[in-house]
Amino acid sequence: MEAKGWISGDESAKEMLGRVLSRARPFLLLPPLHRVPLRPRNVLEIVGPSPSAKTHLLIQAALTCVLPVDWNGVHYGGFDGFAIFIDLDCRFDIFRFSHLLKLRLASGSVSEIDREQNNNTIKRSSIAYDEELYTLCMRRFSYVRCYDSFEFLATLKTLHYRIQKEKAYGNCVHMLLIDSIGAFHWIDRASTCLPLRGSNRKSHSVQTVLETVVQEIRKLLLLHPMLAIATKATLFGNRAMNEAKW
Repeated sequence: MEAKGWISGDESAKEMLGRVLSRARPFLLLPPLHRVPLRPRNVLEIVGPSPSAKTHLLIQAALTCVLPVDWNGVHYGGFDGFAIFIDLDCRFDIFRFSHLLKLRLASGSVSEIDREQNNNTIKRSSIAYDEELYTLCMRRFSYVRCYDSFEFLATLKTLHYRIQKEKAYGNCVHMLLIDSIGAFHWIDRASTCLPLRGSNRKSHSVQTVLETVVQEIRKLLLLHPMLAIATKATLFGNRAMNEAKW
């Protein structure tokens, strides 16, 4: 009876648009991530060798997240949200992030004609940007560095309270970015077991730690509708890719 009612049901164009537009819209990121229809609670894993600009893709995604849609009549096309960046590779350069943010602000403050004429001619010392907007975007970016699997797990377990705190300040967390999620795999695998801090607790295996990480990320996405993007380095080459000379 419910199926029959759904088939015979009718709605106006206004009702249809209201129903469709009320759903979560996809994240429109910069290339090459623009080809993937990402939505809140999705998990995207970027896999590739070391010099394949995986961290750069995370930085560009974070910049798009913290930038506003419009500011003082200038269109930046951002999400106007908060981004959390968890660095497990310990090679994140905050000065590079700051410089790229200034470039994005400067490129949004000029016209399309000036941008084409002055492409790749902006020097670091002559970047013109809105300092107030720059400060606002930097406040929307949270950086966490972890040195082992237990610090990573502790960070994931406390992210719920951190996100709630940001919501109290009016910041909505849109992205969770994890750089090199497999950074501690071989370190953990070198030991037969991972002793937890405390004599009354059982030891955790590598598999248990990985399962706990997945469970914690799943809990966060259920409680907070955000996009999770993680990078993973490939240590051994893909034979099929090598044969295709890719």
